[in-house]
Formats: sequence, C-alpha cells, structure tokens
Amino acid sequence: MKIILASASPRRKELLARLGLEFEVIPSRGEEVITKDIPSEIVMELAAQKARAVAEEVEKDTGSAAGGAAEEDSSGRIEMKKEPRRSDKGVSEEYLLVIGADTIVVNDGNILGKPKDAEDACRMLRSLSGKTHQVYTGVCLIRADAEQYAEYAFFEKTDVTFYPMTEEEIREYVATGDPLDKAGAYGIQGFCGKYIRGIQGDYNNVVGLPVARLYHELLRYQNKTGIIL
Repeated sequence: MKIILASASPRRKELLARLGLEFEVIPSRGEEVITKDIPSEIVMELAAQKARAVAEEVEKDTGSAAGGAAEEDSSGRIEMKKEPRRSDKGVSEEYLLVIGADTIVVNDGNILGKPKDAEDACRMLRSLSGKTHQVYTGVCLIRADAEQYAEYAFFEKTDVTFYPMTEEEIREYVATGDPLDKAGAYGIQGFCGKYIRGIQGDYNNVVGLPVARLYHELLRYQNKTGIIL
C-alpha cells in the first residue's frame, strides 16, 4: 500500500504522522474550483479535487476510470465508486491511497480564506473577535490499483469562540506573520491560542486534519477491503 498526502501543509503532515503510517507528500498542483454553496460540501469538493489531481499525476500513464454516481449517508460521508479500469497499459499492481484535505473558516455565513495581506488579516480578526465561528475540514480518500478506483469524502465541523481582541492585540498578532498563510487569519496552535475562549468539536480539525475521524475512516476502509494499512 502506497499512501500519499496530497497537501503541502506542514501541519497536516505532522497530524497524519501521529497515526503511525508511512506516507509521502505530493502537493496538489491542480486548479481549485468551487461549485457548491454549503460549507461542508465546499470542503469535501476541494479535498476531492486535490486528491484526484495527485492520483492522476501518480498514475498518469495508467487507464482512466469510468464515471460513477455519488451517494451521501447519515454520517456526512459522500462515497463514489467507479467502474473497473479498462486499460492494457500495464498499470502498477500496488494499491494507492491518496488523502486530500481542505479547511475553511466560516463566520456569519461568510467564508474566510487566507488573507491577501496584513490589512486583510486584521480585517478578518476584527470580524472574529468576541464571536463564535465555524471551521470545516473536508477529507477525501482515493483508493486505486490496476483493477479498481474508488473514493469517498467526509467532513468535520468545529465551533471556535474568540475572546474580544483590541486593535493593538490584532496588529501585534498579525505582525508575527503567523496569520498570513492560514484560513481565517489565525492558527489555533500558535500565538493566537491566548485569544481562544473555547471550542466545541475536534481541536485537530481546526489545525487542519481531523485525525481521530480519519483514523476511524481508515479502519472502516481496512475492514471493508481487507487491506492492511
């Protein structure tokens, strides 16, 4: 089994390593396109785009998979199974498992991505100050080999509440540079931790990867396929 994390995030790499898996990192270079409106669907869509782009890159010389229909179950999981591959190109017999993930911050119904610059980061933090917002992370797992291709996605949501922040505190935090590469302009695991009043849900989900949920999804995958990870 070859496992690939389709993300350049050092935080996701660190979190995935906690599961004790051997994996390599191949960041997705595909274009991300949002076609959904609901936050949970957006993060699953973006995670799937990342995972697909890397899976296609790794197996670019193999046959393509036929299309299929997606179905959602009560656990917030979307599963898509595709037809057996039809190819005579001698694809690898090794199982490939690609893990894609994407995180967004939602405040009053507005999606906060990574800030454009320091002033944009200040604006985002002002909007979060003294309030509760939501952090969504979507994860997509793609399993592929010479015979089959299958994928499914799930999401986790965590509520995060900030203490009120003064303008001086906001600018002091932004000056550290920590917010500039993070959705919502903050990292809960960094200097911003002193402004977090509380969370409801998975802490690691806010960092960027809900590893406990991922672990149990991988167990489900292992039990279903018989493939030992």
